[in-house]
Amino acid sequence: MKYLIILGDGMADEPIQSLGNQTPLQYASTPSMDMLARKGGAGLLHTVPEGMHPGSEVANLSVLGYNPVEVLEGRGALEAASMGIDILSGEMVMRCNLICIENGKIKNHSAGHISSEEAGILIRYLNGMFPALPPFGGEGGGFFPGVSYRHILKLKGGNKRLLCTPPHDIPGVEFRNALIKAELPEAQETADYLNRCIIRSQEMLENHPVNLKRKAEGKDPANSIWLWSPGYKPQMKPLSEMYPIHAGAVISAVDLIKGIGICAGLEIINVPGATGLYDTDYEGKAQAALKALRETDFVYVHVEASDEAGHEGDALLKVKTIEYLDKRLLQPILEAVDSWDEPVTIALLPDHPTPCRIKTHTALPVPFVIYKPGEMPDKVTEYNEFSVEKGKYGVLKGEQFIKNFFLSE
Repeated sequence: MKYLIILGDGMADEPIQSLGNQTPLQYASTPSMDMLARKGGAGLLHTVPEGMHPGSEVANLSVLGYNPVEVLEGRGALEAASMGIDILSGEMVMRCNLICIENGKIKNHSAGHISSEEAGILIRYLNGMFPALPPFGGEGGGFFPGVSYRHILKLKGGNKRLLCTPPHDIPGVEFRNALIKAELPEAQETADYLNRCIIRSQEMLENHPVNLKRKAEGKDPANSIWLWSPGYKPQMKPLSEMYPIHAGAVISAVDLIKGIGICAGLEIINVPGATGLYDTDYEGKAQAALKALRETDFVYVHVEASDEAGHEGDALLKVKTIEYLDKRLLQPILEAVDSWDEPVTIALLPDHPTPCRIKTHTALPVPFVIYKPGEMPDKVTEYNEFSVEKGKYGVLKGEQFIKNFFLSE
């Protein structure tokens, strides 16, 4: 048996008036998703443990059967693993966004989806701040450029007991009201240092040539960093030691998902043209998934586009990303594996909802479907947030999903 999970990040939503009071999943044309629902079993999955923030790091760990309460060391540490950044004992890693601030308020979490080339110039430039901001700078630490607005800060020391807010949760909020706070007194020095980094970055970036050019072109400038999700080196058991697979692979454009894959002992497959946005190479991901399935036991295909559309509050764009996933990725995969001699178990789900109305994640359960060749389907005939309520799996939590996915009835 081969195993495939296709995850549409943030794909779940709530009814939207402009879509006839339907969710994007209900409104979109999704014949392949609906066919999978008719052939498989459906249900709802709680991916966010009570009391935890509904971030993609938490939700994707849950989907893969890990307990985020036990293993999560922050989003930055997972992305650092993807980027090949060594985390030594005593070092702390954080996610660093390049963001746009306008009139003192956070305009967006992505600096207008700045290009990786522009962002790399700015991130390398910012490393000049470290000699001026003791005590956590120094050799081995600093900023590391990633993809688009997503980057890493590594500190020589630091206390992770901090209260940080992801920038995609607070568009329109005064940035000073959302600066980092110490959860414990011993973390105050770290919080003060990081807030100085944020303020200093604004001074350094405001008139940088990259930003002057972006403003002249009518684009949002990357005029601040935003630091969040601190942690140390993660300790995770390989997925092959937990479930009946010998090896597996991850396909994603996002460093966070690649980092989770590395920590889970999975191979990372990079697809040229995979962007993390609606213009990602769906066909390339489909072909990469089929090739990987022939060579390994398990493949995890992650598509970021619908989440970004949700963060932008663009319902029609979100519909388009869902239809692209259905026609350009899921359909060719289903058509190909239908003729294979070896059966393939396939699951489809989001990690969390990203409602267009609020432009951020929620912790509500997500719809899923699992198709296992040879097993009786349930009575669900289409795939969306409400149809799956009648599915045979009911409402699951955490590792219950992956156990149902890998293990036979």
